[in-house]
Amino acid sequence: MDFHVFDTYVKSKKGHVMHFDVVTDKKEIQKAISYAKEWLKTIGEEKSIVTTEECRFCHTQSVPDDVEIEIMTNGYFIAKMEGCPE
Repeated sequence: MDFHVFDTYVKSKKGHVMHFDVVTDKKEIQKAISYAKEWLKTIGEEKSIVTTEECRFCHTQSVPDDVEIEIMTNGYFIAKMEGCPE
C-alpha cells in the first residue's frame, strides 16, 4: 500500500525549526496539517503555525509494517527529521 508524505517545517516556541514528515494514507493537505497540529500539541508546541506554507505534499511511498500499523491505528505517522524532541 502506498502512503503520502508531507514535508513539514515549523518554528518551535524556542525559535528553532523543527523538520518532520507527516505520513498518511490520505493525499489531503488539510488532513496532513490537522495531523501535524495534533502531534505538535502532544509535544507542547500547540502554538506553532502550520499552514500550506509549512506543510507540503512531497511524495508517495511504501512504508515498513510498524509504520503502516500506526497509520491504520492513528491516521498518521510522524517521521522526525531535525530539531524535533526525542
